[in-house]
Amino acid sequence: MFTSTEKNTQLIKSEAKRLGFMQCGIAAATELTEDAKRLETWLNKDYQGKMAYMERHFDLRIDPRKLVPEAKSVITLLLNYYPEEKQNEAAPKIAKYAWGIDYHYVIREKLNTLLAFIKSNIGDVTGRGFVDSAPVLERAWAQKSGLGWVGKNANLIHNKAGSFFFIATLICDLDLTYDTPFVTDHCGTCTRCIDACPTDAIINPTVIDGSKCISYLTIELKDALIPQELQTQMQGWTFGCDVCQDVCPWNRFSKPHTELAFKPLTQVLNLSSKEWEAISEDNFKHYFKQSPIARTKWGGMMRNIKATRTYPND
Repeated sequence: MFTSTEKNTQLIKSEAKRLGFMQCGIAAATELTEDAKRLETWLNKDYQGKMAYMERHFDLRIDPRKLVPEAKSVITLLLNYYPEEKQNEAAPKIAKYAWGIDYHYVIREKLNTLLAFIKSNIGDVTGRGFVDSAPVLERAWAQKSGLGWVGKNANLIHNKAGSFFFIATLICDLDLTYDTPFVTDHCGTCTRCIDACPTDAIINPTVIDGSKCISYLTIELKDALIPQELQTQMQGWTFGCDVCQDVCPWNRFSKPHTELAFKPLTQVLNLSSKEWEAISEDNFKHYFKQSPIARTKWGGMMRNIKATRTYPND
């Protein structure tokens, strides 16, 4: 006989699967004491670069009960984005997560649907969904929810699905059955991600100097120019970077996603650097209005294209 808590947990996980999430794990909403120490150390070393937002709302990042009063459960969900398509070799390299519609739109809709389902089928539950846009330590909660471990490249790795997935979080004031945390590390002696990082941004296992990461340089950095000493190491990446995931042995388990919204844009797969440079600002806004690429804006993308054309991929 299932208890109401177990029944509610099964209902939520079943609905998450129906919505297309590949995994759903649940942990008790408590303060992330150890993660708080690691975050503080990372910030003190200025690895956040010019990402000032990482320094704000520290207390909210480490305690979900300050985001959702009286929170009891943190539900973590994984959504696959691994594509079966390949970019044309002449195309500037764009991280796979940005090939289709912006995942924020896709996942927010799914989270809203999940929360509405919970309220309709369980009761008056207070909850908030988050996806990479609020002070939530997603990877820490995923690990506490039994969904994988944090690899040396600082990505969450699932032992049957690799790491090409988005992490979403739903914090609520509902008691649920909690999953066993994933406490083992399965990277072993492998250092492929560290060795392959073009800018040597992986300082130590799980520790990234964000100010050197190509994803930071091409998206977060708003300066008119990318530092010249780093331009020479970008290997053709113009929006994000997949190198540390592409070389990870665990990603041999990655399977193509089934999310229609993530179907790659033709422009992403096929346009050459010269064709990119010919795109007007108006056309850029038209082509990429629902794409993650819109985040860097036309000027930022032109800056990135110029940087990689000046120092082409070896």
